[in-house]
Amino acid sequence: VCLLGHSGCGKTTLLRIAAGVEAPSAGRVLMDRMEVSGPAAFVPPERRGVGLMFQDYALFPHLTVLENVMFGLRDLPPREAETAARRAIARVGLERAGEDYPHTLSGGEQQRIALARSIAPRPGVLLMDEPFSNLDRRMRDAIRDETVAILRETGATTIVVTHDPEEAMKIADRIVLMQSGRIVQEGSAEAIYRQPVDIFAARFFCDFNEVEGVSRGGRVDTPVGLFPAPDLADGASAVVCIRPQGVRLAGAGFCLPGRLLSRRFLGEVDLVQVAVQGLENPLQARVRGPLPARPGEDVGVEIDPAEVLVFAAGHS
Repeated sequence: VCLLGHSGCGKTTLLRIAAGVEAPSAGRVLMDRMEVSGPAAFVPPERRGVGLMFQDYALFPHLTVLENVMFGLRDLPPREAETAARRAIARVGLERAGEDYPHTLSGGEQQRIALARSIAPRPGVLLMDEPFSNLDRRMRDAIRDETVAILRETGATTIVVTHDPEEAMKIADRIVLMQSGRIVQEGSAEAIYRQPVDIFAARFFCDFNEVEGVSRGGRVDTPVGLFPAPDLADGASAVVCIRPQGVRLAGAGFCLPGRLLSRRFLGEVDLVQVAVQGLENPLQARVRGPLPARPGEDVGVEIDPAEVLVFAAGHS
């Protein structure tokens, strides 16, 4: 499960409450249907069977890798603790680093050691607070994929805090989207992306072209066309949200007339801006394949209705 939202929305606070590091001011926390925080009981963190992994890894610099991983196994006899720690270190692919100190390891290796320390006690629940944010992008993708594979092997329920919607979509079975201390929407990545409950949820997953219009007869009339809005009352102001990949370009004289303003090559796609009469801001489009015109020339614009969402205005 990914807790997703902007900084300050309450993700880390919720994680700390689940861990028992903070007590809730109201409500209850249940684990396997047993109350661990609430009016009836408060189970301390060390008795919850919960593993914690923080953004900064929190490794002890004066302890070796092996000693760091053994730190959470102090209830076991020393020989059993060492065996379990070495098994966890091997699982993250760093069995040769057991006698090294954290400062001699790369950021990605430190992250893997922090993961080994978290999973060594075999927790029923693992809580991870932005565990990949300190890694550069290429390393982050590789380490994240390795981590998810290991977590699926362990079978532990895992809750990950992130502010990155793409990261949440890549790793989560279920996303919990938060705003200002409340849950806005929860569900699979595809469900939230395709059927956001409001414009906040929609914007979180995509940089839309937003076009204002007015609802008439169950449709919203805009400079780029008519779009279904069966739930809006007649005369209601609306915002039509068009995904950049939903803007298609054709040769001049076809579809809606526009002018190609700029093009940026991004590898798999071109990011282009198109001016359309009646719109204050140009449309942003992500186009695959050859463009029908050069910047400064006229083009035809078509909107894919499958890439359009309509919301009542003022509900941001």
